[in-house]
Amino acid sequence: MNIDTIDKQARIAVLIPCYNEEYAIAQVVRDFKEALPEATVFVYDNNSTDRTAELAAGAGAVVRREPLQGKGNVVRRMFREIEADCYIMVDGDGTYNPADAPALARAVLEEQVDMAIGDRLSTTYFQENKRPFHNMGNKLVRNLINRFWNNDIRDIMTGYRAFSRPFVKLFPVMTQNFEIETEMTIHALDKRFTVKAIPSQYADRQEGESKLNTYKDGFKILKTIFSLFKEYRPMLFFGILAIVLLLIAIILFIPILVEFFKTGLVPRFPTLFCAGFLAITGIMSFFTGLILDVIIKKDRKNYELRVINFKQS
Repeated sequence: MNIDTIDKQARIAVLIPCYNEEYAIAQVVRDFKEALPEATVFVYDNNSTDRTAELAAGAGAVVRREPLQGKGNVVRRMFREIEADCYIMVDGDGTYNPADAPALARAVLEEQVDMAIGDRLSTTYFQENKRPFHNMGNKLVRNLINRFWNNDIRDIMTGYRAFSRPFVKLFPVMTQNFEIETEMTIHALDKRFTVKAIPSQYADRQEGESKLNTYKDGFKILKTIFSLFKEYRPMLFFGILAIVLLLIAIILFIPILVEFFKTGLVPRFPTLFCAGFLAITGIMSFFTGLILDVIIKKDRKNYELRVINFKQS
C-alpha cells in the first residue's frame, strides 16, 4: 500500500509502548520506518529488563523511558510529550501489520477521522489467537460497550490505532494499564469523535508470553467499563439502579398491603422497613442520576468549546 497521497508536510509519529519486547522490537521499528518513511518512530521503554531499548535505538527509533509501570502510564507520557499531526500507536510485539499504517494515517490526515482503529476481529484475529478466553473476553467487552453506547465498533481492545492531534491533546488518560484501549474507545464515543474501523491483519505472538492476563486484566477492563458507564451516562446507570430497587421494594410491600386490607394488621414490620428503605434508596438513586446528568451535559458543552478553541489555536 503506497503512501503517495499522504501529505508530505504532515508530522506523523509512530508510538510504540514496550516492556520486554527484545525479540520483536527491532523488526517492528524497521517495518514501520519502511511503511511510513516520513514518520518518526518513538519507542517508550517501560522498565524493560532485556535489550528492548538498545535494539530499538539500533533500528532507528527515538527511545524514551516511562518509569511508572503500566501501558496507560506510558500512553499518558507519549501523548503529553510528542507533537504531531497524526499519531499511530502500535504494540511492539510484532502482532500488527505495518502495511496497514498508511491507511490509518490517511484516515486521520485526509478524511478528518479522529480515531482510526486497526480492526483485527474482522480479519485473522480469531484464527491466529490461540487463547480462547481472550477471544471470549474481546466479544464480551465489545458487546457491553456497543450496547451501553449504542454503537457497532467491532474491535474495542485493539492496540493498533491512529489519532488526530485534538484527540491526543484533549484526552484525559485516567487508567494505568491495559484498560487504556477501552478508555480510548469510550471517550471517543462519548465525546462524539469520528471513529473509523480499518480491517487489519493480525498475527499471534511468535515468542514470549502475552502481557495481558486473561482473568486479572479482564476483570480490570470490565471494572473500567462499568466505572466509565457510571461516569459518562449517570442517568441511565442510576436510573436502572433506581428501577431495580423500586421493583424489589414493591414486591416486598404488596403482600404486606394485601394482608393489611384483609386483617387491618401489619405483622411483618422488618419487611415493611426493608421495603421502605429500598424505596427511599431507589428515589435517591434516581435524583442522583438526574443531578449528575446535568453536570455531565454541562461538562460536554465545555469540552466541545475546548475542542473548538484547540483547533483554532
